[in-house]
Amino acid sequence: MNLTHTAFFGDGEHNFALTDDMVTELERIADLGIGALYLRCVNMQFTLSDLVEVIRFGLIGGGSSPEQAARLTDTYGRNRPIDELYPLALDILDARWGGAVEDGESAE
Repeated sequence: MNLTHTAFFGDGEHNFALTDDMVTELERIADLGIGALYLRCVNMQFTLSDLVEVIRFGLIGGGSSPEQAARLTDTYGRNRPIDELYPLALDILDARWGGAVEDGESAE
């Protein structure tokens, strides 16, 4: 099962993965368990910080350095329309929740 989501963000294609360590840190920052955070996002009850942090930790888990992830989210994840951030953050969470759908694979 693939827990990595690949998408364009900012300056190019990047891998995003919420590894166990990144989930633990995300839970600490959000002061919520991953299930509650996921439901908060799915139910459109998220904070802007939730979206940016999911993207940042996803970048780190996907192989970006913490410095690169911070630079990318500071540059391309702040002062942007929420409808640019929300689908990416949700795709990252979905990949961790149920696995990423591979090209040519059914989402069922």
